[in-house]
Amino acid sequence: MFVGITNTPRDYAWGSTTAIAELLGTPPSGGPEAELWLGAHPGSPARLTDGSGTVLDILDERLPFLLKVLAAAAPLSLQAHPTMAQAADGFARENALGIPLDAADRNYKDEFHKPELIYALTDGYRALCGFRPVSATAASIARLLGARPGDPALSGWSARLESDDDLRATFEWLVSGGDDVVELVEAVVAAASGIEGEHFTLVGELAAAYPGDPGIVVSLMLNLVTLQRGEVLYLPAGNIHAYVEGLGIELMAASDNVLRGGLTPKHIDVPELLSVLDFSPVPVPYLAPETTGSGIAVYRPDVPDFVLAVVTGPVKDAAYDVGGTGIVLCTAGSFTLTGALSSVSVTRGESVLVTADEATLTISGDGDLFIAGPGQGLWASQHDDSLTSASGVFRPPGSCL
Repeated sequence: MFVGITNTPRDYAWGSTTAIAELLGTPPSGGPEAELWLGAHPGSPARLTDGSGTVLDILDERLPFLLKVLAAAAPLSLQAHPTMAQAADGFARENALGIPLDAADRNYKDEFHKPELIYALTDGYRALCGFRPVSATAASIARLLGARPGDPALSGWSARLESDDDLRATFEWLVSGGDDVVELVEAVVAAASGIEGEHFTLVGELAAAYPGDPGIVVSLMLNLVTLQRGEVLYLPAGNIHAYVEGLGIELMAASDNVLRGGLTPKHIDVPELLSVLDFSPVPVPYLAPETTGSGIAVYRPDVPDFVLAVVTGPVKDAAYDVGGTGIVLCTAGSFTLTGALSSVSVTRGESVLVTADEATLTISGDGDLFIAGPGQGLWASQHDDSLTSASGVFRPPGSCL
């Protein structure tokens, strides 16, 4: 069965006021529209277009993924997400301590991990993602010192970063607001203002958005990438990252566990953040697609929670097995989807929930279509037996148990 779904964009302050509306052909709200959630996450479950309720009313399963349209007009916070084991332990620990789920100092809202990927819908999507080698940061510090020779704060930072083994201690010093951090932030911002280069330009942008925040300095320790349309990043557990600017399709495990590390007025739990971060220098974590030969690109990370299939350009009778309950979003053109039991047509701005019993879809049309589904193997078989399979049971609107 195909069920039409919709939602209202989340109005986080960093959101664009126009990008989502322009993409989907919907009237803008007049305020920021940061994220459009299409899934069963209780924080903002997708609504059924027939007005009968939300997807939570018709799914007898925990949908393991959440599909979003994300439109950043300003930088998001530096953040990382836990592994499944870390999330389960943290959730149980905070429950035992009696910390309310909506408390400002609550780290773990559920017991699940939150790996994610981002597909750039436009050229120029910028993100910080993962620590870069100390040698790269040292080169940036040298340029800063060239602008402010002998600056004690810059020299002190340089002395702390002699090798990759120093990343953890230096990061902890920065986010904890250690000695001389205030002076270092001021020196970095002042020196960067006269230096060309994307990292230094970003320093100025971050300083304008989050004056005095140590995350400004941390940004120079991270990879900065500018994606072109169709490029994808995959951010696993432990990867520190921040989306800076752009419009994209985000697909993630359905969780709300976020540990912040800067560029935010929100709670930062430094010890807990340190416990989940991966301080190993990494290259930019691009995710390459599998090509099916039928006009469908499949992005399959190494987690069982989600897979993203992208259909671009004209296709006729292209076959794709969603692998369970899925969600389809059309952002351009129109398509006809035919499953084992029924068919549906979708056009720009429309999305549908696809039940598992539709099995392999046959797709014809022209435009841009995104299909989110569960990943490799059944959710239940690769995680706790108490969780329902990602291909679980569906009940039509209006039915009851």
